[in-house]
Amino acid sequence: MNFTNAQLLFWSIMQNPPNFEQYLAELEMKIAFQEKTIEELNQALIQQQFSIDKMQVQLRYLVNKLKDIQTSNIASAAEETPPPHY
Repeated sequence: MNFTNAQLLFWSIMQNPPNFEQYLAELEMKIAFQEKTIEELNQALIQQQFSIDKMQVQLRYLVNKLKDIQTSNIASAAEETPPPHY
């Protein structure tokens, strides 16, 4: 028979009744730690998204510059002189 973590925890509590104030304090500490961790992860995610947005703008700029360079280096058919053997 397999037990879930909650069932094992309940069984453990029933066998050895804990100091509920201590148990509650531990739960509050865990929740506080989780809230702090979630906030830190959220801030990291915001920073990463800011960096991604900035890099996308830079990439668009570079792509446009590259397109401008490529088109300016190629002469139109009217500007091309025929090869010397014609």
